[in-house]
Amino acid sequence: MSLTLADVYEGLGGREAASALAAVSLGRFVIDSRQVAAGDVFVALPGTKHDGHDFIAAALAAGARAVLAHRLPAPGDGPALTVVRPQTEPPPTTVTGPVLFLVPDSLTALQQLAAYWRSRHTPTVVGITGSVGKTSTKELTAAVLRQRFPTLWSEGNLNNEIGLPLSLLRLEAHHRFAVLEMGFYVEGEIAQLCRWAQPHIGVITNIGPIHLERAGSMEAIFRGKSELVQALPADGYAVLNWDDPWVRRMAPLTRAALFRYGLSPEADLWADAIHSEGLEGIRFRFHRRLATGKEEVLHVHLPLLGRHAVHTALRAAAVGLIAGLAWEDIIAGLRDVHAQVRIEIVPGPRGSTLIDDTYNASPPSTIAALNLLADLQGRRIAVLGDMLELGSYAETGHRLVGGRAAAVVDELVTVGTLARWIAEEAARLGLPAARIHAVADAEAAFAVLQQIIAPGDFVLIKGSRALGLERLVQRLSLSEG
Repeated sequence: MSLTLADVYEGLGGREAASALAAVSLGRFVIDSRQVAAGDVFVALPGTKHDGHDFIAAALAAGARAVLAHRLPAPGDGPALTVVRPQTEPPPTTVTGPVLFLVPDSLTALQQLAAYWRSRHTPTVVGITGSVGKTSTKELTAAVLRQRFPTLWSEGNLNNEIGLPLSLLRLEAHHRFAVLEMGFYVEGEIAQLCRWAQPHIGVITNIGPIHLERAGSMEAIFRGKSELVQALPADGYAVLNWDDPWVRRMAPLTRAALFRYGLSPEADLWADAIHSEGLEGIRFRFHRRLATGKEEVLHVHLPLLGRHAVHTALRAAAVGLIAGLAWEDIIAGLRDVHAQVRIEIVPGPRGSTLIDDTYNASPPSTIAALNLLADLQGRRIAVLGDMLELGSYAETGHRLVGGRAAAVVDELVTVGTLARWIAEEAARLGLPAARIHAVADAEAAFAVLQQIIAPGDFVLIKGSRALGLERLVQRLSLSEG
């Protein structure tokens, strides 16, 4: 079942559409005119720097079949359009050229249409939220489910009031599962995402001081994240990290059945005997408590990097078990190397190895990355940038990272103003000052690394996305010396 012009008309509040609209199938919904391909729908959204309405002509020139907008383009700006007002006018009986759906607000219309399209389909929706690990959990869970079921999963980190509707509009009739990441900044946001997505399974990774600057307090973060488990139906499942005290507090807030995971036998699915083999992956044992009281034990070796990946594997396996998959299929999905999106291993200058973890940064994820670095045999260099949006936790979080860095690295390069707390704490805990390099930006970091990288070094690079450290990785990978 492909989405048609008639579906857009009806989903936006119109009556049953004429066959002229029903005959026209549509491609993707796109918010960037540069990404439009023939047959796509361009959604014109106002932004802080640019207004999508100014790029309607560019989208039509790229082949957009329809546009969703709340104002018309300037006369003569692009080809002739069939203008449709679905809330106030009957559908056209004939369609010539591209169609522009004129609505009161284009973002609200996108969300309304996504909720309508979701209601037309019957997949089991898996919602994933938490402070750290949402994207890697989403990718690994989808890798497990698609071993047996046609599965849709959100691209990249499309997890907000724009991204999640765009993901829902990719649903097709054959999809049995949809795995959707759900982000959080303020209370009420995840509840809204759940109203559109209608999740049946909710996965909570952890609760930490990420986005504390916006949320205001840990209690506010807890309340916001718990909106996912509160939205689950009585026949659903809440997959909870039983190692996290904040997540445990969610148990009485949901009508759904609990599925607990962690590193303790208290959980329904837990792991022990964990051994990191550095860049070769991890080994551990799965334990699953059965309804009979007996226990399944399974030894696994997975190509996942870092001990923290055990929790990611537990989450994905839990969803697989809820879905009725056999362990054979679950392990096959967990071994899908394409599902690990966060950390990439890249050849560096002079025979070094770059550990590219520039996807984003927080104190827990940075400490986890340092733990991976600690498992490697060789000289260890860490390039650590500012971790943003920590609010009142900023100094404490950066100093915690500095403490772990002091115990792990041979050379430390910090990038940015906040990261100087990492350097200060590492020095206080004994890392020699000659091995600490506090710089302002990625350009200065590149100059330092050009001087200190030696053959066989392992170089971890991590910081908040705003710092653009992925460009540092690219420069280093292309550098010969």
